[in-house]
Amino acid sequence: MSDNSFGRLLRVTTFGESHGPAIGCVVDGCPPGIALAADDFRRDLDRRATGKTRHTSARREADEIEILSGVYEGVTTGTPIGLLIRNTDARSRDYGSIVEQFRPGHADYTYWQKYGIRDPRGGGRSSARETTMRVAAGVIARKWLADRHGIEVQGFLSQLGEIHPTGIDLSVVEGNPFFWPDAGQVAELEAYMDALRKSGDSVGARVDVVARGVPPGWGEPVYGKLDGELAAALMSINAVKGVEVGDGFESVAQKGSEHRDRMTPEGFISNHAGGVLGGISTGQDLRCSVAFKPTSSLRLPVDGVDVRGDVVEVVTTGRHDPCVGIRAIPICEAMVALVLMDQALRHRAQCGDVGAVAPRIPGHAGEADDKR
Repeated sequence: MSDNSFGRLLRVTTFGESHGPAIGCVVDGCPPGIALAADDFRRDLDRRATGKTRHTSARREADEIEILSGVYEGVTTGTPIGLLIRNTDARSRDYGSIVEQFRPGHADYTYWQKYGIRDPRGGGRSSARETTMRVAAGVIARKWLADRHGIEVQGFLSQLGEIHPTGIDLSVVEGNPFFWPDAGQVAELEAYMDALRKSGDSVGARVDVVARGVPPGWGEPVYGKLDGELAAALMSINAVKGVEVGDGFESVAQKGSEHRDRMTPEGFISNHAGGVLGGISTGQDLRCSVAFKPTSSLRLPVDGVDVRGDVVEVVTTGRHDPCVGIRAIPICEAMVALVLMDQALRHRAQCGDVGAVAPRIPGHAGEADDKR
């Protein structure tokens, strides 16, 4: 059985392969009346794109979005929104040598076992090229969340290999190629990545995402919990090996007296839970972290196995990211936004008549009470 769709009331289906003629998606369940044009997608698609700096893959796709349906005279109509991006810079010849080989650390072997056939060109459907359409769908969700609820979703790179930020200043994240929250460390990151690229190796990364302005009450216990659906959505991104909400695994070493987020009439004192309790949003900042493995597409030779079961030497040529986490920030933001919009629509459908419930505790002590 295939499963290329996610979401319930806001349903997103993606299609296409890395080296096929095009990739695309259908966004179904989007409310009518949202202003939407092709130019709205440009910023986030550019943020995800390859070929922008020497620290990412050299593949240069135009990523020009085509809106095929669901928009009339500049606004959404409530019918399915069809989006298409044509692949313009695929080089399938780079994968000629691995047509009959299974690259270690890749999905080659598992796709072969599941389907009995695979598209070896750039990983086919398992390529991160597919995430372009997640970002495109996420643009719609981000617009709706901002317009209807004032919600802002922002991601940043919080670890590159063994390097951690010495400080967190989110105002500088968009001003450097690493989405790094400490401008003083950018030169260090550049030197690190230059050395890594020359060595032919790769490294993992951690991405943090914060959603501000999420009201309390979103999430559907017990099998549609907000944090559960966030974890599933983020784990579905290529190369992700771990997801944390709030303090995540750091909670293991904490005492209960430390971890519990004390509430006062003036607001929450801390946010170890990441803005979710019992699978429902608290009104605090929603915080989650995503761990990306190092890419396995390396020019360093390694022993592998071919389709006949024989041992072969595998060397991956072509254009690849030495750290996939660098370009993953807009992807993670998009998945968080899509989950939030879907949960918002579901909350409105079941509990829209509940209205404001007192008391309303501000997300942070000292904040004004938000009555939205």
